[in-house]
Amino acid sequence: MRRSVAVNPAHPPLLLVAHGTRDPGGPRVIEHLAEAAAHRLDVPVHVGYVDVIGPTVAEALEQVPGPVVALPAFLAAGYHVRTDLPEQVATTDRRDVTITEPLGPAREITEALRDRLTEAGWRPGHRVLFSAAGSSDERALADVRAAARRLGRACGQWLNPSYVTTAAPATEEIHQPGDFVAPYLLAPGLFHRRLAALPVAGVAEPIGVHPAVVELIARRYRAAARSGSTAA
Repeated sequence: MRRSVAVNPAHPPLLLVAHGTRDPGGPRVIEHLAEAAAHRLDVPVHVGYVDVIGPTVAEALEQVPGPVVALPAFLAAGYHVRTDLPEQVATTDRRDVTITEPLGPAREITEALRDRLTEAGWRPGHRVLFSAAGSSDERALADVRAAARRLGRACGQWLNPSYVTTAAPATEEIHQPGDFVAPYLLAPGLFHRRLAALPVAGVAEPIGVHPAVVELIARRYRAAARSGSTAA
């Protein structure tokens, strides 16, 4: 259970906003990130979802009085970040919600990805196959390409992304037996299970509750709290 933190008017509460999934592993990761962020920042942290499950963004905001920082727990700035979340906030008539940049791409995400690869048995010299969820949104795909290049620099090789669904190339069609797959996924679910079933050398765990991700949440929050302006 997340601990209760007294509200300090100088440090607004944080609303961590995720996509939503019926796989219990997804909300579990978001809740654990919320608890870790509450401890790191010493502010109240709430959770809301833009799709599939609740509480919705509007429902979550009903429980959060005063100014709020809303952080999209997404790895790319696709439709849900740029359109869906701001529209859902707008339906509440709240004018005191500051929306941060999403989690990715960022240096902290690269650090977490490399650590997950190492935990899966990857060592320098082994081929990495970067795999993301996929999107039809070009801005989201651009963010994924940027994340792949960042991880490639950290691993000493050039990486182009592949995708579990929607976009091309498909990871399932281009993988090789010696690959170590780096899932650009925050939480477990159907996409990670599909990757884990591939006949490859190793598949890293999702990014999950990594210390670098908690630090990234803190960095995004502090920047938004200082600026006090909404940006998606």
